Amino acid sequence: MNPADMDPRRIETLRAIMKALRTPRTGCPWDLEQSFETIAPYTIEEAYEVADAIARGDRTDLCQELGDLLLQSVYHAELAEEEGSFNFYDVVEAVCRKMIRRHPHVFGDEKARSAKLAKSFWEESKARESRDEGEDKRTLDGIPVALPGLTRAVKLQAKAAKVGFDWPSTDEVHDKIAEEVAELRHAAPEERAGELGDLLFALANLARHWGIDPEGAIRAANQKFERRFHFIEDELAKLGRKPSDSSLAEMDELWDGAKAAEREATPPRG
Repeated sequence: MNPADMDPRRIETLRAIMKALRTPRTGCPWDLEQSFETIAPYTIEEAYEVADAIARGDRTDLCQELGDLLLQSVYHAELAEEEGSFNFYDVVEAVCRKMIRRHPHVFGDEKARSAKLAKSFWEESKARESRDEGEDKRTLDGIPVALPGLTRAVKLQAKAAKVGFDWPSTDEVHDKIAEEVAELRHAAPEERAGELGDLLFALANLARHWGIDPEGAIRAANQKFERRFHFIEDELAKLGRKPSDSSLAEMDELWDGAKAAEREATPPRG
């Protein structure tokens, strides 16, 4: 049956579309060339686009982006089925069993449902599953390499902290940041990338101690920069000019104007 004639609200239709795209001779030449490795970057990109739609509060875009992310799961499952590893229903079964296993306080017997859920339950459950599967992991194992750098830094630090490898307070973290800034300032050109990485790692550590998501913080800073630079462009456009026609001093003054406008637009607290 032609997928175009199937109900577009059913997951089977999406799977049929994917199979059609991957059918030799009649499928899509681009899709036929893809592999787990070539599709993985798109999977990461789609997850970010979902997060972006949520951050913007755009529910229409969120619906579309969730569909794109769902397609990634179907795509990888189709590749796996072709090689005989697993299929889409194995993926569904695995996640259903995992969710039930990790939520005994919801799906377990009466005793399990009445038990108080510890804050660290999810991580402890994952660790217990690894032990049950016979995995002899080291402290920092299990953190995906493909995570954003700052997010992975926080997860590495958090795991090390669980075994006592952590600064006792943020005072020591501040001292470490100051040390890394000094080292970066005096680093030779070939050392700068490494020293900059050390500084970012230390800043991620401070974010962890303060309970701040560093990725969220840098996204907010990016949005702030965009918002203020747009203000500069808009003000210059009123004069019939572009940033390239302006001086740094003028743009810097407009930047201060953007900050002042934001303060005026923010209602006072308390």
